Amino acid sequence: MFGFGKKKREQVVYAPATGRLMPITEVGDEVFSEKMMGDGFAVDPNETAVFSPVKGTVSTVFPTKHAIGITTEKGLEVLVHIGLDTVELEGAPFTSKVKEGQEVDQNTQISEMNIEEIQKAGYDPTIVIVFTNMDLVKEVPEVASGDVVHSFEVGKLEYNK
Repeated sequence: MFGFGKKKREQVVYAPATGRLMPITEVGDEVFSEKMMGDGFAVDPNETAVFSPVKGTVSTVFPTKHAIGITTEKGLEVLVHIGLDTVELEGAPFTSKVKEGQEVDQNTQISEMNIEEIQKAGYDPTIVIVFTNMDLVKEVPEVASGDVVHSFEVGKLEYNK
């Protein structure tokens, strides 16, 4: 009657950085743009701080510090991939700010990146947010290109259950 006991079917998703928001289809790497790993969105950053795009628990911090996995309360796996092909940089331009098992939300800084160092090495600093277990998701928010600040609400995705 009042919705007590009903599980929330939506997940608010936030911009992980200040910069230019874009659909995942505009990312300059076909693994992401063709949604081979899942659906999502991206931000071309103009500031160095990277924040969590969702409320959840850090499930993975890659040894190369270029990617962080976050799992939401409903089990959605969210990959925060910092830069394109930046695994090649072996962690040099990144400082992780979180550890596995840590609770995070849109106000939690999860990483610091040196954009200038990434670009000097010939890489793209675009941050890609990918929802990797799409079987849990009914609908991903449509993202239009435009300027955003970190923690801006990008939209809500809808879970199947």
